[in-house]
Amino acid sequence: MMNGKTNNTGNIILNEGATSTTLYDARIGGDSVILFMPLNDHAAAELGHGHMYVSARNQGSATITHGNHTHDMIFAYVIVG
Repeated sequence: MMNGKTNNTGNIILNEGATSTTLYDARIGGDSVILFMPLNDHAAAELGHGHMYVSARNQGSATITHGNHTHDMIFAYVIVG
């Protein structure tokens, strides 16, 4: 952590034509907080409109609810806890 690395990050693509996407990551727990950073303009628009949220968390996975679009949305994420 002293050098800026905490090994709790990753990337995810929210696919076109879907209203939810499951994020699989062994580091996710039922009380984890998952934060997102958009990596393309479509992702930034989705986050900006407030249509994306984590609707469920389980050991090893989380469900992300989002809008149904005709393009992929790419995000980086960080898991806390």
